[in-house]
Amino acid sequence: MVDYHAAGQPYQYGGNGPSSLGGGIGDYMAQEDDWDRDLLLDPAWEKQQRKTFTAWCNSHLRKAGTQIENIDEDFRDGLKLMLLLEVISGERLPKPERGKMRVHKINNVNKALDFIASKGVKLVSIGAEEIVDGNAKMTLGMIWTIILRFAIQDISVEETSAKEGLLLWCQRKTAPYKNVNVQNFHISWKDGLAFNALIHRHRPELIEYDKLRKDDPVTNLNNAFEVAEKYLDIPKMLDAEDIVGTLRPDEKAIMTYVSCFYHAFSGAQKAETAANRICKVLAVNQENEHLMEDYEKLASDLLEWIKRTIPWLEDRHPQKTIQEMQQKLEDFRDYRRIHKPPKVQEKCQLEINFNTLQTKLRLSNRPAFMPSEGKMVSDINNGWQHLEQAEKGYEEWLLNEIRRLERLDHLAEKFRQKASIHESWTEGKEAMLRQKDYETATLSDIKALIRKHEAFESDLAAHQDRVEQIAAIAQELNELDYYDSPSVNARCQKICDQWDALGSLTHSRREALEKTEKQLETIDQLHLEYAKRAAPFNNWMESAMEDLQDMFIVHTIEEIEGLIAAHDQFKSTLSDADKEREAILGIQNEAQRIADYNNIKLSGNNPYTSVTPQIINSKWERVQQLVPKRDHALQDEQSKQQSNEHLRRQFASQANIVGPWIQTKMEEIGRISIEMNGTLEDQLNHLKQYEQSIVDYKPNIDLLEQQHQLIQEALIFDNKHTNYTMEHIRVGWEQLLTTIARTINEVENQILTRDAKGISQEQMQEFRASFNHFDKKRTGSMDTDDFRALLISTGYSLVCYPLTCSLRSL
Repeated sequence: MVDYHAAGQPYQYGGNGPSSLGGGIGDYMAQEDDWDRDLLLDPAWEKQQRKTFTAWCNSHLRKAGTQIENIDEDFRDGLKLMLLLEVISGERLPKPERGKMRVHKINNVNKALDFIASKGVKLVSIGAEEIVDGNAKMTLGMIWTIILRFAIQDISVEETSAKEGLLLWCQRKTAPYKNVNVQNFHISWKDGLAFNALIHRHRPELIEYDKLRKDDPVTNLNNAFEVAEKYLDIPKMLDAEDIVGTLRPDEKAIMTYVSCFYHAFSGAQKAETAANRICKVLAVNQENEHLMEDYEKLASDLLEWIKRTIPWLEDRHPQKTIQEMQQKLEDFRDYRRIHKPPKVQEKCQLEINFNTLQTKLRLSNRPAFMPSEGKMVSDINNGWQHLEQAEKGYEEWLLNEIRRLERLDHLAEKFRQKASIHESWTEGKEAMLRQKDYETATLSDIKALIRKHEAFESDLAAHQDRVEQIAAIAQELNELDYYDSPSVNARCQKICDQWDALGSLTHSRREALEKTEKQLETIDQLHLEYAKRAAPFNNWMESAMEDLQDMFIVHTIEEIEGLIAAHDQFKSTLSDADKEREAILGIQNEAQRIADYNNIKLSGNNPYTSVTPQIINSKWERVQQLVPKRDHALQDEQSKQQSNEHLRRQFASQANIVGPWIQTKMEEIGRISIEMNGTLEDQLNHLKQYEQSIVDYKPNIDLLEQQHQLIQEALIFDNKHTNYTMEHIRVGWEQLLTTIARTINEVENQILTRDAKGISQEQMQEFRASFNHFDKKRTGSMDTDDFRALLISTGYSLVCYPLTCSLRSL
């Protein structure tokens, strides 16, 4: 275990470690994760939780030689929080950071919270920053979570666990007792009989249960708490007055207290076995025991001296004369010179003895010596520190008391003078303010009375400083503990009460004077404000209803997503619109409330508008109904467009393959028709084979036709994923078939011409070569000049006559 003690004292704690969570925390722990922080708003419950949780933490921390005083302050640096978790879990936590900066504290607290979370505990809204900042609500919530996990969760009775198991255990144990009916952890424990019944069931010699009375809950509770603390080692966690004085005691505080009884009684057998082993060890280690007894005696004597001395140093009973206070100062100086130095030596010797004892125990492989509760070195250091603090406070108090006595007479005389002047001024003012002359006054009279009253208010404000001075002097006399403070306080209280009464009467008179003048004006202004805000809001709702019912036609996924985004944007404005609606209705309600309170009967509806609250609510309900319908329609259309987009991509994927294939085949046919080699019969066979390969590609065209049919059925008119349409594919396919057929036909005609004219194969090749030579663009055709040059090269002459050209062999 890491050293968490500021004084540097080592501490080691051994244990077997926590049991496995077995797959997760029970239902009750899951429910308690939602820590009900609103309960802390009740001061009585928060007080009970502070006492109970502090006592519970100290019952474990004292095993490590330390404790806490303020639960939301002492855990802020995370050190004692990590120590608490190590003690109750028996496991080591990561080494804490010793820095004083905020980041070090946050890191320590985070290590503790991470350890808690590692035990399967869900921490809701509890962060390290809140603990470091001393947030009482979050700190109590965190401690309650720890108590649930380590003190209540593992309780198991007849297949029930946690809270239900603890409640069942209490019910089983208290069933035979009259006037005890444990149904919960609050009201059932309020009369104290349940606590006494638990103790009597396990230790009947400690409680005379038959003598307890149900109508005396304070006595019952105090009896149970004192017996538990004295004989069961269960610290007192609650005050009887807190429980009885609360309508419903805090459930978490009661559960924590009762869980201590459960563990105390369920662990009795284990404790007895451990005690037997300790007795055997003590028999073998008599010498160390003697040293321990010497330490205990010396520590007890020193602590007893500190205990006797501190009350003397903390005695702040004031004296009436300076001479008496000077004698106290002289006694204090004797204490510093004579009585304290020997005790300083005893304290030093005690620490030496403690370290020597620990060394011997360590060398003999014995556990470290743990002094009895309240007698550890840290306890002595704390007591000594308390003593020195009391010394410092006592000396400061003595000096301040002497100075206080010097000021008392001057302040008392000053108080009497100012009080007399003020009392003279206030004479007759209350009677004047209680007049009800405004009840029969006209409007002009009321305005005159208001101006007169404003003048009095100015005069009243001018006397505020004197009253504050009187109260300040009285406060200072109290702080200096003036012997005649009761009479000063009584006179000051009378002045303050009279001043408060004047202020209240002044305010009431002003309200009465202004009430008649402003009642109808206020209502009229509210009606006007309602009209100004109701009209645009009504128009907005009408526009919204129109938009929500508007038909929409989209063709792409982008268009429907745009509509959905616009609709989501509209829905995000509904909360603000609802707030505006509530604000508008609130204006109308306020006007009606003022009218009802002052018994004003309104003539009719709002004169500035015909839009009534009923109309607004009706249209708002209609908007609320149309929004989910619009959501459903947009979602259906989105699904439809997603399906259409899939069809587009499917068609485009096939078309982007077929289209280029057709274009490539067209280009290949052109090259074949230009660059033919071999005999015409060879060329004809080659073209027919090529034609067959084109015909074999027909299934791809058919597949594309099927996909196009699906697109047409879905009424899809455009496709951005391809430049090819089915019409383009069809035309290209027909052109491809026509071109290959025409090319085959040309070759067949050439064969017929060759056979009819007797042209040899060599001549045909020569004609072909000449044609290809002059067909520079490789288009299979040529212009007039190129054709003329071709004929000349083959031995023909082209003679042109008007309107005709003839070919003549040279």
